[in-house]
Amino acid sequence: MSLHRRFTYAALAAGVAVGTFATPAAAAAGPSTLAAGQYTLAAGYNQFDAVNNALVSTLGTAAVHTVMANANHDRTALPSSFSVAGLSTGFRFDSGDNSDCASYPQGITTSRDAVGTANGGNYDGHQLVAVSWYTKDGCDGAQQRSRITLVDWDADYPNAYRKILLVEPTGTADAPDFKDIPIHAGGMSWYGDYLYVADTGKGMRVFDMRKILKTDSGGTADQIGHQSGSTYYAHNYAYVLPQVGTITSKTTSGTNLSWSSISLDRVSKSIVMTEYTCASGCTDYPNRAPRAIRYPFASTGTFAATTTASQALQLPWYKLNGVASHNGRWWFNSSGSKQLYYWKPSAAAQTFAWVGSGESLSYWEDDTSADLLWSLQEGAGNRNVFAVTQATYGGG
Repeated sequence: MSLHRRFTYAALAAGVAVGTFATPAAAAAGPSTLAAGQYTLAAGYNQFDAVNNALVSTLGTAAVHTVMANANHDRTALPSSFSVAGLSTGFRFDSGDNSDCASYPQGITTSRDAVGTANGGNYDGHQLVAVSWYTKDGCDGAQQRSRITLVDWDADYPNAYRKILLVEPTGTADAPDFKDIPIHAGGMSWYGDYLYVADTGKGMRVFDMRKILKTDSGGTADQIGHQSGSTYYAHNYAYVLPQVGTITSKTTSGTNLSWSSISLDRVSKSIVMTEYTCASGCTDYPNRAPRAIRYPFASTGTFAATTTASQALQLPWYKLNGVASHNGRWWFNSSGSKQLYYWKPSAAAQTFAWVGSGESLSYWEDDTSADLLWSLQEGAGNRNVFAVTQATYGGG
């Protein structure tokens, strides 16, 4: 089945009319420009090489196609009750993940981010949607660890997905180990072989999709890391993805950035980020206007040792959980306002109705069908992962 036909079928199955257009609210003032030079990144991709090489030697790696051949969860269709303008396709996680009160989906990226439209947007033979999650130590507990979910999005493969635990290497080359990464994982971007995951107060953590490690899925749910000999547990996960590097954010003027969400812009070969802030009254988040910053990749396809932002914006909107940019255009999702904002330079911003509990955004390029915006909802019992035509939201 072609991708376009499957998009149409999924939308009809969800009971949503294909091609429905959103009606924007009255045009509003858009972002203002900030001095981009005050925002820099310091990047290191080899921070854990010695320990990671030892882990690879001990545990061995699993290619993405192997992980997906062993996918052990089935995604389900969107419910007929789900409705959003311009809906093209989407899915839900299985009932356990949809209702899990201790784990919450946050970031989203796809193999179209990783490789573009070449070869149908396949990475290692699979067209994939990736979602980041954080897990608490109980339904009302503290953040304890984070993971990603790789979801097959290709009619040639089952409607299946696999969970992979994110870990930070520890120990030494002679005694390699790893531990949980207890971050919010609010945004995620995939470019080439590298996966970038937002680390709220610091910047981004970097992972290499060629270095998924095989672990023993036995033990107990609370066991993590080296046990004895060559046995490593990971909360019963069969695969872990170890961190390979760190991207640290620096600001020479104003408050430090809060890395709430990130997204890839393949046109300008950059990652964009935005902040979740409040106008006033928040205790867990900054009370100030948010910013959106663009950081360009070097010609190598990775960040240079030092990178200066190429664009910086002050935003007039609050409680932003998602950002996307493509070909000079921007989208911002406000979970608090249930609105999606569209803006491009020299034009007034537009405001569209959006879903509740909305999280990150990812732009899906397509050579033969409409370009899409992927997004998701985090609320337990209502975890819809969906794609809308980007032209529905001002991007034509």
